Amino acid sequence: MSPRAFLAILTVVILAGMAPAQPPRETAEQRDRRMKWFREARFGMFIHWGLYSVPAGEWKGQRVGGLGEWIMHQARIPVAEYETLVHQFNPVRFDAREWVRIAKDAGMKYIVITSKHHDGFCLFDAKNSAYDIMATPFRRDVLKELAAECKRAGIKLCFYHSIMDWHHPDYLPRRPWDPRPGVPAQFDRYVAYMKEQLRQLVRDYGPLGILWFDGEWEGTWTHELGKDLYAYVRSLQPDIIVNNRVDKGRRGMQGMNAPEFAGDYGTPEQEVPAEGLPGVDWESCMTMNDTWGFRKDDHNWKSSADLIRMLVDCASKGGNLLLNVGPTAEGLIPAPSVERLADIGRWMQVNKESIYGTTASRIGKPAWGRSTTKGNRIYLHVFDWPKDRVLRIEGLKAAPRSARLLAAPRAKLPMQQDGSAWLIAVPSVAPDQVDSVIAMDLAPVGR
Repeated sequence: MSPRAFLAILTVVILAGMAPAQPPRETAEQRDRRMKWFREARFGMFIHWGLYSVPAGEWKGQRVGGLGEWIMHQARIPVAEYETLVHQFNPVRFDAREWVRIAKDAGMKYIVITSKHHDGFCLFDAKNSAYDIMATPFRRDVLKELAAECKRAGIKLCFYHSIMDWHHPDYLPRRPWDPRPGVPAQFDRYVAYMKEQLRQLVRDYGPLGILWFDGEWEGTWTHELGKDLYAYVRSLQPDIIVNNRVDKGRRGMQGMNAPEFAGDYGTPEQEVPAEGLPGVDWESCMTMNDTWGFRKDDHNWKSSADLIRMLVDCASKGGNLLLNVGPTAEGLIPAPSVERLADIGRWMQVNKESIYGTTASRIGKPAWGRSTTKGNRIYLHVFDWPKDRVLRIEGLKAAPRSARLLAAPRAKLPMQQDGSAWLIAVPSVAPDQVDSVIAMDLAPVGR
């Protein structure tokens, strides 16, 4: 038996015998400090990358419907066949510094990348598995390289780690097309395997910003297991943030759970809640096209304008946007994604103060756009520039003192009151056709 295999077995035995972990106690103030960077960031990059980028939506010459990263499930591929992709995954054009540069230039403050997706393949040098990046021709730990670049650039590194695992022999339930008769399964042994990987990720790649779980919906994963896993992760790094998919309380794609379930924030998927999720932290995860993992036939790209307004919409409701890219098997972020992120970055260069560290709108959802808040300043995000050059603001709780365009901050915009509303005289041409932002300073309430 190899030393690596012996260590893996020993770790499983030790972890399996452990009592359930207890989460560290924290006051409301301590929780606020732990969540502070997340609430201020507002914008992050999601990266779905793994073996599924090799078939890229096709299997044995046939187009397979559905999401790119779900091809093993959609094409009903047995483990023994899917494993052959390990020998084809060779992302020679991967450049961790370039990926981080693209994210940072777009204005993103954190990166969440798939350390392991549902297919079970590990995108890091997993000490308890040979089904990992080191078994490929590439033989470089891409997460280690990404961790170094994120640290250099001041980007928070976070990992998506799937609870569901179609590959591991102890995970249950197995896929009906690949029952693997004669191969015994023991689910608690799988849980110990997963915990050991999480321990390695926190220890060797951290400190991490977030552990982002998924695949919790199958019946083998219980509320008790979710609470225990949340506590275990927090015991490894007390200040880490854990999403709500660690437990069973998620209400469909809307993503938020009742307070009795574990998890620090809600995870709406492919939607921005109409009214946000008041009173809780949340983050909408969204694709730029139709799939998370790379599909070579998916060209249904959202426009840069729609993505900028999506970011603003999230911030205006007190949430974050986690915007996905699906790199190719060669290690490149697709050009349409890079182009859109560059467009967002150019908008952020002018308007970033209206996103970072802001809270939800104080004036609802005005007909002309959205609004964000920072102290006694509100930011008016004008999507529809008024043709009559008069922007009407309703619902202010305090009188405005001044208003300036972020694109021309030295020039005050004239204002006057009209009953309960305030009117701002604006230039005839919008500084930005997608979203022109006006910073309006208000008198402190009570003065």
